[in-house]
Amino acid sequence: MELGPTFARFVVELNKTAQPFQSSIVLKTDSRSIDVKSILGLTHSVLTSKAFQLEIHGPDEEQAKQDMVQVFRDFHISVEVN
Repeated sequence: MELGPTFARFVVELNKTAQPFQSSIVLKTDSRSIDVKSILGLTHSVLTSKAFQLEIHGPDEEQAKQDMVQVFRDFHISVEVN
């Protein structure tokens, strides 16, 4: 993914979407696992990765899964979900 306005919007949108959920939302990439609620870790990981998998566990995980997948769809990025 290119570093630019679209990249920045994607990272901010992922982070903002994750914040209200009680569930743990972890983004697994090529070589690491990142808490999506941590914008700093998220920025580096999204920039350097080609494949993404979301691990979501908690009391509101079903809604969190729907909302997080929608962000990936909005930016035309594929993601697997646990």
